[in-house]
Amino acid sequence: MTSTGVTDEAEDSGPGGYAAARLRLLTEGARSGPPRRRALAELTDGWLAGLFGAATEEHTGISLVAVGGYGRGELSPRSDLDLLLLHDGRDDKAVAALADRLWYPVWDLGIDLDHSVRTPQQARKTAGQDLKVHLGLLDARHLAGDLGLTASLRTAVLADWRNQAPKRLPELRDLCAERAERQGELQFLLEPDLKEARGGLRDATALRAVAASWLADAPREGLAEARRHLLDVRDALHLATGRATDRLALQEQDQVAAELGLLDADALLRQVYEAARVISYAGDVTWREVGRVLRSRSVRPRLRAMMNGRNGGKPVAERSPLAEGVV
Repeated sequence: MTSTGVTDEAEDSGPGGYAAARLRLLTEGARSGPPRRRALAELTDGWLAGLFGAATEEHTGISLVAVGGYGRGELSPRSDLDLLLLHDGRDDKAVAALADRLWYPVWDLGIDLDHSVRTPQQARKTAGQDLKVHLGLLDARHLAGDLGLTASLRTAVLADWRNQAPKRLPELRDLCAERAERQGELQFLLEPDLKEARGGLRDATALRAVAASWLADAPREGLAEARRHLLDVRDALHLATGRATDRLALQEQDQVAAELGLLDADALLRQVYEAARVISYAGDVTWREVGRVLRSRSVRPRLRAMMNGRNGGKPVAERSPLAEGVV
C-alpha cells in the first residue's frame, strides 16, 4: 500500500485506523530509512489534521503546528510528537476544549506527546527565554487550520533568531559543550547515546540552527549522509527494543546491525563512529567560524567610533540588510 493510501485509511478510520496503518508501515520490510520516516510523518500529519477537522470547523485564527524533530519530519518508530496549538488569543475555554480533543487520542495510543498551547506573542516570548523552545520553533511546520497564522509565526521566529544570533549562538555553543562534557564523544563510546553525545543528532540539529542564523555554515561534505546514518540506526534501535531510546547498548547492537543489514555489531559501530566523526568535525569548523564572526562584529563599533573621530564626527556608512541575501 502506498503512503498516500495508508494516510487516507488513517484519516477515514480514526485512531484505530491510524494505529493499524502505523503498525503496518513499521513492519514493512521493503521500506526503511528516509522513505519510512517520511511516510510515518505523512501518516501522522493526515491523522492529526483529521482530528483537528473533526474537533472544530474554525480554520481562522487557530492552527496546529509540528515543531522540533516532528517538524523536520524525522519520526522514528518510537519518537514523541512535538505539537503546538497556535491561536490568536480567543476564548481560553474553547481553545482548551480543542486541545483536549487533540491530545487525548494521542495519549490513548500510548504515543509520547510534547505539547503547548500559545499565541504567536507567547510563543516568541517563550522562545526568547528558552533556547530549546526557540530551536524547536525554527523547524515549525503547518499541519492544519490557519496557514497564515503558522506562516507569520515562522517568519517572526526566524527573524528573531537572526536578530538575536550574537547572543543566542554563544548560548547554543555552551549548551553543546556542556552536553559533550556530560555524555562524552560518540565516536569513542562502546554504548553511545546517538542523540546527546558529541557528534550525535543534537549537534547536527545545532548546525542547522547556526546555518539559519546566516552568521556561519557547516562544511557540507558528508554531513547529510552522516545525519541519515544516525537516524537509520535510531530507527533500528527503536524497532529492536520497542522503546524510545537513543542509547545503543551492547546487548542490542547485534540485533540493530541485523535490522540494518550489517554483518555484526563491529560493522554497526564503525558506521556510527564515522558519522559521528563527520558531525564533530563540522561542529569544530562551524563554531570556530562563529567565534571569528562574533569577534569581528564586536570590534566593528570601536572602529566606527575611531573613524567618526577622524572624519570630524561625520558618521561612516554602515551596511544594512535590505532583503534576504542583500545588503
